[in-house]
Parts: sequence; structure tokens; C-alpha cells
Amino acid sequence: MDSTFDENPSPTRRRWRKMAYGGMQPGFDDNHTDETFLAAMVMNTNVVKRSMLKVMLDAVSISQYLCIVALVVSVWTCTLKSTLNEDTLLLLDVILLGLGFLVLILTSEMLSLNLLFRYFINISYFTTGLYVLAPVYQTLTRSISSDSIWAVTVSLIVVHLFLHDYSGSTIRAPGALKNPALTSCISLNASIVASVFIASRLPSRTQVFAIMLFSLQVFLFAPLITYCIKKYSFQLHLWFSFGLMFLTMAFVFLLHQLLFVLLLGLLVFVNVVCPYWLIRIQEYKFEINGPWDEAKLCFDITE
Repeated sequence: MDSTFDENPSPTRRRWRKMAYGGMQPGFDDNHTDETFLAAMVMNTNVVKRSMLKVMLDAVSISQYLCIVALVVSVWTCTLKSTLNEDTLLLLDVILLGLGFLVLILTSEMLSLNLLFRYFINISYFTTGLYVLAPVYQTLTRSISSDSIWAVTVSLIVVHLFLHDYSGSTIRAPGALKNPALTSCISLNASIVASVFIASRLPSRTQVFAIMLFSLQVFLFAPLITYCIKKYSFQLHLWFSFGLMFLTMAFVFLLHQLLFVLLLGLLVFVNVVCPYWLIRIQEYKFEINGPWDEAKLCFDITE
């Protein structure tokens, strides 16, 4: 007796679908991927190919600020050696302040008379506060040895250079959308403390006021001025930077020849060696992107 059995076809398996949400799909593991998973993989899609000349020109901003700090340290040294008196320092402060305002007016597109007047009022308050606090700065480190002061000052200047924002400004420029970063604020504080330590070693109140005003003008407003110049014209930025380098090298050469050699070597290292290294290591950069990457917003969340 032949018996027939009905063959029940096995249920067809559901096709796996790529879904961001929806939970686990029946019949598939939570980490399941199909053969198309690696099809969307791309390599070095975000790697920027840089030219040697472009990197060297970008490094000019770093050399420019190194020269600015070198000039400040040179003025500190001459003041401590009594080569520069308080009258010369005050004249230098007035010249720097006038040139800074002139550059700000000529290069800024969004500067108004109201904003300029507010800058002037703030600087007046700032200068008055410095003059009132000058006696405090003068006696602030009287009980600390000079060797400790020099060591801490050098350390603070190194921290200042390491954390400084070489692509932006220490204070918010007119028309800028972003505020300075936290590291930039730390860098600024380090330079201010170093200036206070140097000023505390001067004999007169006028010298303390003059050197503090000079230092804070440079550390606060020099990045703003250089940022405005660079934003206004990159060619003008290059001419200004090369002129500043030449002036700094000449001043340091008159001050000490060994320091001149060290500064020259540092500038060559920053402008030539470091860009060359960056171009060379680009050959070994390997970046892969695919479906496993985190999603990136295509709009600004602040808008």
C-alpha cells in the first residue's frame, strides 16, 4: 500500500535589510552584515593633498608669532639691564597702541565708530587699572629668589607658545563667529603671569606700569592685529611677517649672537623642516571610511 506524504515546503527566509532602527530582524544576529557591507568602503577620501609651498606659507604665522615673543623677551631683557628707561617704554607703548588702532581701522570691514569708542573706553579702564596696581606688582615676588622667577617665567613662556592659537586671535575679532578656545585662554593667562613676574623685578613704579602695559598690549592685541591683517590680505600678511622676522633677527643679533643663531635655527626648523616632514608623512596616511562610521551632521547646530 503506497502511502503518499505531502511535502510541506520550508518557509522562505526573510531577506536581511539594512536599517538604522527597528530592532533585531528575525533569523539574523544583531551584528549581521551581508556581502554588500564592504562595497561602500572608501579609502583616503578625506585626505587632503598638500603642496610644499602651501605648507611653508601656512607656517609663516607660527614664525611670525615666535618673532613677536622674541621681541617681547628682548625688551624685557633690555629693561632689566636698564638699557631701556621708563620714558622710552612709555613712548613705545603709545606708538604700539596708535599703530594697533590704525591697522584695526584700515583692515576691518565691520568696525564702527561705536565699536571703536568702546575699544577706547576699555583700554582706558585697562590702563588705569594697571597704573593703580603697579605698586602691588612691584612687591609681589619680593620674597622669591630671582632664579626661581627666571625658571618659572621661561616655563610660562613655553606653555604660552605651546598652547597659543596660531590660526586665530586671542580675543574675539570684529565679525568673528567663534570665541577663542580654552587652550588660547590658558596660553594668554600664562603670558600675563610671566609679565607680572618680570615686572616685579623692576625698581620703579613707572617701569612696572610701562613694561606691563607693553607686555599686555603685545600678548592681547598683537594676535588680533595680525589676524586682521591676514584676513584683509594674505600678501600683506606675508610682507608684514617677513619684515617682522628681519627686524627681530637684527635686534636679537645686536643683543646676543648665540641667541641669534638659535632663533635662526628655530625659524628654519618651523618654516622648512616641519613642512617637509608633513609632506613626507602624507605618503603613509591610510584612512578607511564605510557604513560603520558615525553619522555626521550636514548643518550647523548653532543656526
